[in-house]
Amino acid sequence: MSEKQDYYEILGVSRDADASELKRAYRKLAMELHPDRNPGDAKAEERFKAASEAYQILSDAEKRALYDRFGHDGPRGSGFGSGFSDVGDIFSAFGDIFGDLFGGGFGGFGGGRGRQQSRGADLETGVNLTLAEVAKGVTKEIKIRRRVACKECGGSGAAAGSGRERCQQCGGRGQVMHQQGFLMIQTVCPICRGEGTIVRKPCGACRGGGLTVAEESLQVTIPAGVEDGATLRLNGRGEAASGGGQPGSLYVRLHVEADSRFEREGADLHTEVAMSFPQAALGATLKSPSLDGDIDVSVSPGTQSGDIVTLRGKGLPRLQGRGHGDIVVHLRLVVPSRLSAEQEKSLRDYASAGGDQVEPPGERGGFWRKKRR
Repeated sequence: MSEKQDYYEILGVSRDADASELKRAYRKLAMELHPDRNPGDAKAEERFKAASEAYQILSDAEKRALYDRFGHDGPRGSGFGSGFSDVGDIFSAFGDIFGDLFGGGFGGFGGGRGRQQSRGADLETGVNLTLAEVAKGVTKEIKIRRRVACKECGGSGAAAGSGRERCQQCGGRGQVMHQQGFLMIQTVCPICRGEGTIVRKPCGACRGGGLTVAEESLQVTIPAGVEDGATLRLNGRGEAASGGGQPGSLYVRLHVEADSRFEREGADLHTEVAMSFPQAALGATLKSPSLDGDIDVSVSPGTQSGDIVTLRGKGLPRLQGRGHGDIVVHLRLVVPSRLSAEQEKSLRDYASAGGDQVEPPGERGGFWRKKRR
Protein backbone atom coordinates (compact mmCIF):
# COMPACT_ATOMS: atom_id res chain seq x y z
CA MET A 1 0.00 0.00 0.00
CA SER A 2 1.45 3.38 -1.01
CA GLU A 3 2.17 5.98 1.64
CA LYS A 4 -0.43 8.69 2.02
CA GLN A 5 0.57 12.02 0.47
CA ASP A 6 1.40 14.99 2.69
CA TYR A 7 -1.55 17.37 3.10
CA TYR A 8 0.58 20.48 2.51
CA GLU A 9 1.92 18.99 -0.74
CA ILE A 10 -1.61 18.16 -1.90
CA LEU A 11 -2.69 21.80 -1.51
CA GLY A 12 0.65 23.14 -2.74
CA VAL A 13 1.28 25.38 0.28
CA SER A 14 4.09 25.77 2.81
CA ARG A 15 3.82 24.36 6.33
CA ASP A 16 3.40 27.86 7.79
CA ALA A 17 0.56 28.85 5.43
CA ASP A 18 -2.19 30.82 7.16
CA ALA A 19 -5.95 30.25 6.89
CA SER A 20 -6.44 32.57 3.90
CA GLU A 21 -3.63 30.89 1.94
CA LEU A 22 -5.13 27.45 2.64
CA LYS A 23 -8.55 28.57 1.47
CA ARG A 24 -7.20 30.14 -1.73
CA ALA A 25 -5.23 26.99 -2.54
CA TYR A 26 -8.24 24.75 -1.96
CA ARG A 27 -10.59 26.98 -3.99
CA LYS A 28 -8.17 26.85 -6.91
CA LEU A 29 -7.97 23.04 -6.80
CA ALA A 30 -11.73 22.71 -6.32
CA MET A 31 -12.33 24.81 -9.43
CA GLU A 32 -9.88 22.66 -11.41
CA LEU A 33 -10.98 19.24 -10.15
CA HIS A 34 -14.73 19.73 -9.59
CA PRO A 35 -16.61 16.61 -10.84
CA ASP A 36 -18.92 18.67 -13.04
CA ARG A 37 -15.86 19.91 -14.94
CA ASN A 38 -14.36 16.41 -15.16
CA PRO A 39 -17.27 14.04 -15.85
CA GLY A 40 -16.24 10.39 -15.72
CA ASP A 41 -12.65 11.21 -14.70
CA ALA A 42 -11.96 8.94 -11.71
CA LYS A 43 -8.46 10.36 -11.14
CA ALA A 44 -9.78 13.92 -10.96
CA GLU A 45 -12.43 12.84 -8.48
CA GLU A 46 -9.85 11.13 -6.27
CA ARG A 47 -7.66 14.25 -6.33
CA PHE A 48 -10.75 16.32 -5.52
CA LYS A 49 -11.43 14.11 -2.48
CA ALA A 50 -7.76 14.22 -1.40
CA ALA A 51 -7.65 18.03 -1.62
CA SER A 52 -10.89 18.27 0.36
CA GLU A 53 -9.54 15.95 3.05
CA ALA A 54 -6.33 18.00 3.27
CA TYR A 55 -8.29 21.23 3.62
CA GLN A 56 -10.63 19.64 6.19
CA ILE A 57 -7.66 18.86 8.46
CA LEU A 58 -5.45 21.91 7.90
CA SER A 59 -8.27 24.48 8.15
CA ASP A 60 -9.04 23.31 11.71
CA ALA A 61 -6.42 24.58 14.19
CA GLU A 62 -6.70 21.62 16.58
CA LYS A 63 -6.58 18.98 13.83
CA ARG A 64 -3.70 20.79 12.14
CA ALA A 65 -1.66 20.81 15.39
CA LEU A 66 -2.17 17.07 15.76
CA TYR A 67 -1.26 16.47 12.12
CA ASP A 68 1.91 18.61 12.38
CA ARG A 69 3.01 16.61 15.42
CA PHE A 70 1.93 13.05 14.60
CA GLY A 71 1.25 13.01 10.85
CA HIS A 72 -1.86 11.34 9.43
CA ASP A 73 -2.30 9.24 12.58
CA GLY A 74 -2.66 12.33 14.77
CA PRO A 75 -6.22 13.52 13.94
CA ARG A 76 -7.47 9.97 13.38
CA GLY A 77 -6.01 8.68 16.66
CA SER A 78 -7.62 11.53 18.60
CA GLY A 79 -11.13 10.74 17.44
CA PHE A 80 -11.31 13.23 14.56
CA GLY A 81 -12.71 11.85 11.36
CA SER A 82 -10.92 12.57 8.12
CA GLY A 83 -11.78 11.93 4.52
CA PHE A 84 -15.15 11.84 2.76
CA SER A 85 -17.23 8.89 1.60
CA ASP A 86 -18.41 10.69 -1.54
CA VAL A 87 -18.46 14.10 -3.18
CA GLY A 88 -21.86 14.79 -1.65
CA ASP A 89 -20.22 14.87 1.78
CA ILE A 90 -17.71 17.40 0.48
CA PHE A 91 -20.43 19.70 -0.83
CA SER A 92 -22.20 19.48 2.54
CA ALA A 93 -19.04 20.20 4.54
CA PHE A 94 -17.82 23.12 2.41
CA GLY A 95 -21.09 24.53 1.11
CA ASP A 96 -19.92 28.10 1.72
CA ILE A 97 -16.89 27.64 -0.53
CA PHE A 98 -18.83 25.92 -3.32
CA GLY A 99 -21.55 28.50 -3.06
CA ASP A 100 -18.96 31.19 -3.74
CA LEU A 101 -17.41 29.24 -6.58
CA PHE A 102 -20.43 27.87 -8.36
CA GLY A 103 -23.27 30.26 -7.73
CA GLY A 104 -25.05 28.96 -4.64
CA GLY A 105 -26.07 25.74 -2.99
CA PHE A 106 -23.97 22.60 -3.13
CA GLY A 107 -24.56 22.19 -6.83
CA GLY A 108 -22.15 22.15 -9.70
CA PHE A 109 -22.37 23.69 -13.11
CA GLY A 110 -25.11 21.32 -14.21
CA GLY A 111 -27.31 21.97 -11.19
CA GLY A 112 -27.72 18.28 -10.48
CA ARG A 113 -27.05 18.63 -6.76
CA GLY A 114 -29.69 21.21 -5.89
CA ARG A 115 -31.44 18.97 -3.34
CA GLN A 116 -30.89 20.33 0.16
CA GLN A 117 -29.34 17.91 2.63
CA SER A 118 -30.33 18.23 6.28
CA ARG A 119 -27.72 18.01 9.02
CA GLY A 120 -28.08 16.34 12.39
CA ALA A 121 -27.80 18.27 15.64
CA ASP A 122 -24.46 18.63 17.42
CA LEU A 123 -24.05 17.11 20.88
CA GLU A 124 -21.80 17.99 23.80
CA THR A 125 -20.40 15.97 26.68
CA GLY A 126 -17.60 16.32 29.21
CA VAL A 127 -14.64 14.22 30.35
CA ASN A 128 -12.61 14.61 33.56
CA LEU A 129 -8.85 14.02 33.42
CA THR A 130 -6.15 13.75 36.06
CA LEU A 131 -2.80 15.43 35.55
CA ALA A 132 -1.22 11.98 35.21
CA GLU A 133 -3.59 11.21 32.32
CA VAL A 134 -2.74 14.53 30.68
CA ALA A 135 0.96 13.65 30.96
CA LYS A 136 0.64 10.32 29.15
CA GLY A 137 -2.48 10.69 27.02
CA VAL A 138 -5.44 8.40 27.61
CA THR A 139 -8.37 6.67 25.95
CA LYS A 140 -11.67 7.32 27.72
CA GLU A 141 -14.99 5.56 27.29
CA ILE A 142 -17.96 7.90 27.15
CA LYS A 143 -21.67 7.15 26.90
CA ILE A 144 -24.05 9.33 24.94
CA ARG A 145 -27.71 9.25 23.98
CA ARG A 146 -28.34 10.36 20.45
CA ARG A 147 -30.74 10.00 17.56
CA VAL A 148 -29.68 7.32 15.09
CA ALA A 149 -31.17 5.89 11.92
CA CYS A 150 -34.22 3.73 12.69
CA LYS A 151 -33.36 0.03 12.41
CA GLU A 152 -36.85 -0.88 11.19
CA CYS A 153 -36.82 1.33 8.12
CA GLY A 154 -33.08 1.94 7.74
CA GLY A 155 -33.60 5.64 8.30
CA SER A 156 -35.96 6.16 5.38
CA GLY A 157 -39.00 6.80 7.58
CA ALA A 158 -41.13 4.66 5.28
CA ALA A 159 -42.91 1.45 6.28
CA ALA A 160 -41.43 -1.83 5.05
CA GLY A 161 -42.21 -2.46 1.40
CA SER A 162 -43.28 1.11 0.64
CA GLY A 163 -40.13 3.22 0.47
CA ARG A 164 -39.85 6.93 -0.17
CA GLU A 165 -41.37 8.51 -3.27
CA ARG A 166 -40.08 11.33 -5.36
CA CYS A 167 -41.73 14.62 -4.49
CA GLN A 168 -44.03 15.65 -7.33
CA GLN A 169 -43.98 19.29 -6.30
CA CYS A 170 -40.27 19.79 -7.00
CA GLY A 171 -39.57 16.72 -9.17
CA GLY A 172 -37.05 15.43 -6.59
CA ARG A 173 -34.86 18.52 -6.73
CA GLY A 174 -35.77 19.81 -3.26
CA GLN A 175 -36.10 23.32 -4.69
CA VAL A 176 -38.95 25.15 -6.39
CA MET A 177 -38.90 28.29 -8.53
CA HIS A 178 -41.16 31.30 -8.03
CA GLN A 179 -41.48 34.26 -10.35
CA GLN A 180 -41.54 37.72 -8.85
CA GLY A 181 -41.83 40.24 -11.60
CA PHE A 182 -38.88 39.73 -13.91
CA LEU A 183 -37.00 37.66 -11.31
CA MET A 184 -37.01 33.90 -10.73
CA ILE A 185 -36.55 33.02 -7.04
CA GLN A 186 -35.45 29.53 -5.92
CA THR A 187 -36.65 28.34 -2.49
CA VAL A 188 -36.86 25.10 -0.49
CA CYS A 189 -39.77 22.92 -1.53
CA PRO A 190 -42.55 23.29 1.10
CA ILE A 191 -43.80 19.72 0.55
CA CYS A 192 -40.60 17.67 1.00
CA ARG A 193 -38.72 20.39 2.91
CA GLY A 194 -35.75 20.17 0.59
CA GLU A 195 -35.28 16.38 0.76
CA GLY A 196 -36.64 15.66 -2.72
CA THR A 197 -38.67 12.66 -1.49
CA ILE A 198 -41.75 12.12 0.66
CA VAL A 199 -43.18 9.26 2.74
CA ARG A 200 -46.69 7.97 1.93
CA LYS A 201 -46.73 5.16 4.52
CA PRO A 202 -44.71 6.10 7.60
CA CYS A 203 -42.72 3.56 9.62
CA GLY A 204 -44.47 2.60 12.84
CA ALA A 205 -41.25 2.46 14.90
CA CYS A 206 -40.10 6.03 14.18
CA ARG A 207 -43.46 7.48 13.01
CA GLY A 208 -41.96 8.46 9.72
CA GLY A 209 -39.11 10.49 11.16
CA GLY A 210 -36.46 7.91 10.25
CA LEU A 211 -34.72 8.33 13.63
CA THR A 212 -34.81 6.66 17.03
CA VAL A 213 -32.93 7.34 20.28
CA ALA A 214 -30.10 5.00 21.29
CA GLU A 215 -27.41 4.92 23.97
CA GLU A 216 -23.90 4.30 22.68
CA SER A 217 -20.44 3.86 24.16
CA LEU A 218 -17.51 5.54 22.39
CA GLN A 219 -13.75 5.26 22.87
CA VAL A 220 -12.20 8.73 22.74
CA THR A 221 -8.43 9.05 22.42
CA ILE A 222 -7.18 12.17 24.19
CA PRO A 223 -3.66 13.28 23.26
CA ALA A 224 -1.07 14.09 25.92
CA GLY A 225 -0.65 17.71 26.96
CA VAL A 226 -4.24 18.94 26.55
CA GLU A 227 -5.32 22.03 28.48
CA ASP A 228 -8.22 22.38 30.86
CA GLY A 229 -11.25 23.59 28.90
CA ALA A 230 -10.04 22.24 25.55
CA THR A 231 -12.61 20.68 23.22
CA LEU A 232 -12.34 17.70 20.92
CA ARG A 233 -14.71 17.57 17.96
CA LEU A 234 -15.74 14.14 16.68
CA ASN A 235 -17.27 14.55 13.24
CA GLY A 236 -20.26 12.35 12.52
CA ARG A 237 -20.76 11.37 16.18
CA GLY A 238 -23.61 13.79 16.82
CA GLU A 239 -27.24 13.09 16.03
CA ALA A 240 -28.19 11.53 12.71
CA ALA A 241 -30.13 13.61 10.19
CA SER A 242 -33.48 12.68 8.74
CA GLY A 243 -33.51 11.70 5.10
CA GLY A 244 -29.93 10.42 5.16
CA GLY A 245 -28.31 13.82 5.61
CA GLN A 246 -24.98 14.52 7.27
CA PRO A 247 -24.81 13.62 10.99
CA GLY A 248 -23.82 16.31 13.47
CA SER A 249 -20.64 16.47 15.53
CA LEU A 250 -19.94 15.47 19.12
CA TYR A 251 -18.01 18.04 21.15
CA VAL A 252 -16.06 16.59 24.07
CA ARG A 253 -15.06 19.26 26.59
CA LEU A 254 -12.05 18.36 28.72
CA HIS A 255 -11.72 19.22 32.40
CA VAL A 256 -8.31 18.68 34.00
CA GLU A 257 -8.70 18.12 37.73
CA ALA A 258 -6.56 20.17 40.12
CA ASP A 259 -3.48 18.48 41.57
CA SER A 260 -2.51 19.71 45.04
CA ARG A 261 1.18 19.17 44.28
CA PHE A 262 1.41 21.48 41.28
CA GLU A 263 0.25 24.70 39.70
CA ARG A 264 0.16 24.42 35.92
CA GLU A 265 1.40 27.09 33.52
CA GLY A 266 1.09 25.69 30.01
CA ALA A 267 3.48 22.75 29.85
CA ASP A 268 5.36 23.89 32.98
CA LEU A 269 4.52 22.73 36.49
CA HIS A 270 5.29 24.80 39.59
CA THR A 271 5.73 23.14 42.97
CA GLU A 272 7.02 24.10 46.43
CA VAL A 273 9.60 22.24 48.51
CA ALA A 274 10.41 23.05 52.13
CA MET A 275 14.00 23.26 53.44
CA SER A 276 15.47 23.75 56.87
CA PHE A 277 18.04 26.38 57.81
CA PRO A 278 20.95 23.88 57.90
CA GLN A 279 19.95 22.55 54.48
CA ALA A 280 19.79 26.07 53.06
CA ALA A 281 23.09 27.09 54.65
CA LEU A 282 25.11 23.94 53.99
CA GLY A 283 23.44 22.62 50.83
CA ALA A 284 21.47 19.39 50.59
CA THR A 285 19.60 17.00 48.33
CA LEU A 286 15.83 17.35 48.73
CA LYS A 287 12.88 15.45 47.24
CA SER A 288 10.50 17.17 44.83
CA PRO A 289 7.27 15.72 43.43
CA SER A 290 7.21 14.95 39.71
CA LEU A 291 4.88 13.20 37.29
CA ASP A 292 6.86 9.97 37.76
CA GLY A 293 7.27 10.04 41.55
CA ASP A 294 9.68 11.95 43.78
CA ILE A 295 12.86 13.26 42.20
CA ASP A 296 16.12 14.56 43.73
CA VAL A 297 16.73 18.31 43.82
CA SER A 298 20.21 19.65 44.64
CA VAL A 299 20.26 22.72 46.90
CA SER A 300 23.47 24.73 46.82
CA PRO A 301 25.04 26.09 50.03
CA GLY A 302 23.66 29.53 50.82
CA THR A 303 20.31 29.01 49.09
CA GLN A 304 17.71 31.61 50.06
CA SER A 305 14.02 31.14 50.71
CA GLY A 306 12.18 31.84 47.44
CA ASP A 307 15.01 30.66 45.19
CA ILE A 308 13.99 28.30 42.42
CA VAL A 309 15.46 25.19 40.87
CA THR A 310 14.33 24.28 37.35
CA LEU A 311 14.08 20.62 36.37
CA ARG A 312 14.34 20.76 32.59
CA GLY A 313 12.04 18.55 30.55
CA LYS A 314 10.24 17.09 33.57
CA GLY A 315 6.96 18.90 32.96
CA LEU A 316 4.03 18.11 30.65
CA PRO A 317 4.38 17.31 26.94
CA ARG A 318 3.76 20.23 24.60
CA LEU A 319 0.62 19.67 22.54
CA GLN A 320 1.65 21.86 19.61
CA GLY A 321 5.35 21.10 19.51
CA ARG A 322 8.05 18.71 20.49
CA GLY A 323 9.51 18.12 23.91
CA HIS A 324 8.24 18.75 27.42
CA GLY A 325 7.90 21.68 29.75
CA ASP A 326 9.79 22.04 33.05
CA ILE A 327 9.12 21.52 36.72
CA VAL A 328 9.91 24.76 38.57
CA VAL A 329 10.73 24.05 42.23
CA HIS A 330 10.17 27.00 44.58
CA LEU A 331 12.26 26.58 47.75
CA ARG A 332 10.74 27.72 51.03
CA LEU A 333 12.67 28.09 54.27
CA VAL A 334 10.80 26.56 57.21
CA VAL A 335 11.57 27.97 60.69
CA PRO A 336 10.86 25.48 63.50
CA SER A 337 8.19 26.61 65.96
CA ARG A 338 9.77 24.68 68.87
CA LEU A 339 13.38 23.78 69.70
CA SER A 340 14.89 21.29 72.12
CA ALA A 341 17.25 22.63 74.75
CA GLU A 342 20.24 21.29 72.85
CA GLN A 343 19.07 22.84 69.57
CA GLU A 344 18.43 26.20 71.24
CA LYS A 345 21.92 26.19 72.82
CA SER A 346 23.52 25.39 69.46
CA LEU A 347 21.69 28.25 67.79
CA ARG A 348 22.63 30.69 70.53
CA ASP A 349 26.26 29.65 70.23
CA TYR A 350 26.03 30.19 66.48
CA ALA A 351 24.48 33.63 66.98
CA SER A 352 27.17 34.57 69.52
CA ALA A 353 29.83 33.63 66.97
CA GLY A 354 28.41 36.21 64.54
CA GLY A 355 25.87 34.02 62.85
CA ASP A 356 23.10 36.58 63.40
CA GLN A 357 24.76 39.12 61.08
CA VAL A 358 22.90 39.23 57.78
CA GLU A 359 24.53 40.56 54.62
CA PRO A 360 22.37 42.66 52.26
CA PRO A 361 21.25 40.65 49.23
CA GLY A 362 22.58 43.15 46.69
CA GLU A 363 25.53 40.94 45.72
CA ARG A 364 23.08 38.15 44.84
CA GLY A 365 21.19 40.36 42.40
CA GLY A 366 17.82 39.09 43.54
CA PHE A 367 14.71 40.54 45.09
CA TRP A 368 16.42 43.43 46.88
CA ARG A 369 17.83 44.89 43.64
CA LYS A 370 14.45 44.58 41.89
CA LYS A 371 12.80 46.48 44.74
CA ARG A 372 15.24 49.39 44.29
CA ARG A 373 14.28 49.72 40.62
